Amino acid sequence: MRAVVARSGQLICEEIAEPQPGPGQVLVKTLSCGICGSDLHALHHFDRMMDSTRRSGGVAPAFDPKAGMVFGHEFSAEVLDYGPGGPARLKPGTRVVSMPILIGPAGMIAVGYSNDYPGGFAERMVLSDALLLEVPNGLSDRQAAMTEPFAVGAHAVAKAALDEDAAFLVVGCGPVGLAVIASLKARGFGPVAAADYSPARRAMAERMGADLIIDPAKESPHTRWTDMGVAATGAEQMMARMAGQTPRRAIIFECVGVPGVLQALIEGCPPGSQIVVAGVCMQADQIEPAMAITKQLDFRFVFGYAPEEFAGTLSDIAEGRIDVAPVITSAVGLDGVAGAFTALADPEAQVKIVVEPGLG
Repeated sequence: MRAVVARSGQLICEEIAEPQPGPGQVLVKTLSCGICGSDLHALHHFDRMMDSTRRSGGVAPAFDPKAGMVFGHEFSAEVLDYGPGGPARLKPGTRVVSMPILIGPAGMIAVGYSNDYPGGFAERMVLSDALLLEVPNGLSDRQAAMTEPFAVGAHAVAKAALDEDAAFLVVGCGPVGLAVIASLKARGFGPVAAADYSPARRAMAERMGADLIIDPAKESPHTRWTDMGVAATGAEQMMARMAGQTPRRAIIFECVGVPGVLQALIEGCPPGSQIVVAGVCMQADQIEPAMAITKQLDFRFVFGYAPEEFAGTLSDIAEGRIDVAPVITSAVGLDGVAGAFTALADPEAQVKIVVEPGLG
């Protein structure tokens, strides 16, 4: 079958062996698969990603970078056949999504980051039957493929302190930031401000429901807290408490992942803010803990999602609580994947490109 193989920093469309489903596994046809920012990074820095995983106590897959791998973990697919030894729970032709995890005899394997099992940049994949979720009727293949990236935003929101009256700032309006905005608005939270240097990304944040759009090249996002009902200084917060009021809390989602952003947030945010870090910075960074301590800031670092958040995101998309269609800005076949990786470097041109092996 045809697939796009990442090898030595290159993306090559070639023929590879057909994947074979084992017990409890299902052979599926890839329908649509998003390109994730982690795919862009892994193409050139996979060793660094795996080293970080090991040092953080995670289980990094055994991997030979020279052997190559097939990316793709944001997918929708069609059931073709079941492996031996188990009942066929879903009929052939059923459209499905799944968390990108394959359960096998050796444990769990990350779909899209394996030498042995291809991800969604291939015509066919092997998935775990137990993790398959049927795509509701009426939801397109492309929309269904957005379940995985938008579940990342749902998880970040779920980890925030949403039991308090709060105003929200999303810093960075790439796919993760947009998913956070969508999840906040789907749950009725607000006001939500969105800040990004890119005009196209700011426009997309507004389409996803952000209430206040900020160009940080023209003004600091932290000058707008008063507009959202937040006491921006310690003195203002003290006066509010003396008047018997409970000040509204600032909750900030950092969705950039670039050195220096956390320190800028520490310096600019109101005292008592919560900073939820969803942007994955792969480089060493530097902050001033004393300033964060003095302001009594609450940091939370988030990653991935839980199974119930993944399923809930599919439901949100299917029921129209989250409209993912605007973020899908282009679609390519397998021959266009390398060019799509290049195109995604320009935030003014693309947000989310999907790969569809069936496209010519």
